[in-house]
Amino acid sequence: MTLLSQNSRSTRSRRYVAEIAHDQATIRATQSLRYHIFAEEMGANLHTRIDGLDYDEIDDYCDHLLVRDNHTGDIVAATRLLTDAQAKRFGRFYSEGEFAIAGVLAMPGRFLEIGRTCVDPKHRGSVVLGTLWNGLADYVRQGRFDYLMGCASIPPGPSGFAVEAVYRRIEPHQFGPAELAVTPLLPVPADKRCTQDESGIPPLLQAYLSLGAWICGEPYWDKDFNVMDVFILLELSRMQERYEKRFLQTKQDTRHAQLPSLA
Repeated sequence: MTLLSQNSRSTRSRRYVAEIAHDQATIRATQSLRYHIFAEEMGANLHTRIDGLDYDEIDDYCDHLLVRDNHTGDIVAATRLLTDAQAKRFGRFYSEGEFAIAGVLAMPGRFLEIGRTCVDPKHRGSVVLGTLWNGLADYVRQGRFDYLMGCASIPPGPSGFAVEAVYRRIEPHQFGPAELAVTPLLPVPADKRCTQDESGIPPLLQAYLSLGAWICGEPYWDKDFNVMDVFILLELSRMQERYEKRFLQTKQDTRHAQLPSLA
C-alpha cells in the first residue's frame, strides 16, 4: 500500500495530517501511544514484546495509520490496518483469535481489518478524529476493499457485562444475517453478566452502526482488556449516501467528520 496521497501545500497549512508509518521509528511511536492509552490509561494487560510498547506478533504484518501534529511533530492518533493479503502472510486475521468467522471470509471480495485505534487524551476532538477518518477513507479507496471488519469493544458497568441489555438497544436491522453469524471462542461467562444496562453502546460501535455495519453473533470476552468484543462487518457498498460521502471522499472538511476516540 502506498503512502496516503496529499497535496504538499495543503498539508503544510493544516495542523493535523494523516499518513502511513514508513519507518520503524514511526511505527514504534504509534506503539508507544497505544501502550499509553491501553495499558496506562485503560489498564489492559498487554502481552507486549517490548516494554513500554503495545507490540504483538501481528504488528509486523500491518500498516500503521497515524495522525501527526504538524506544530510539534508528535503522533496524536493511530490505528493499525490488516489487509486480506497481509493476513494471509501472517496466517489469520486478528478477529480469528476471538471468533470463528469462516462464513464471513467465504464471501467474495477484499477484506480490511481495523484495530487498536486510539487518540492522545490531549488531542481528542473532531479535528483529529476526522483526520484519522479521512486517512482510513483514502486507504480504503486505494485498496478497493469491499468489507471493513473488526472487533468493537464494550466495557463492563459496575455490576458486570450487560450483554442482553446492550443487545436489546441495537436495532434488528443492525444485526447481520444468520448465515454470517460468528461464534465467540470465549463467550462472556455467566458469572460476568448482569441485567443492569450500565455501559451503553460506546462511540466507536455507534459510529460503525450509523455507517451501516452489522453486529454478527454473540460477544467475546477479552480478559486482557476486560471488555466484551462484538464482531462488526461493514459492507462498503451498503453505506448510506450521506455516510458514503463522508467516508469515501478524501477531499472533505475534517471539521465535520466523525470518529470515536478509542477502539
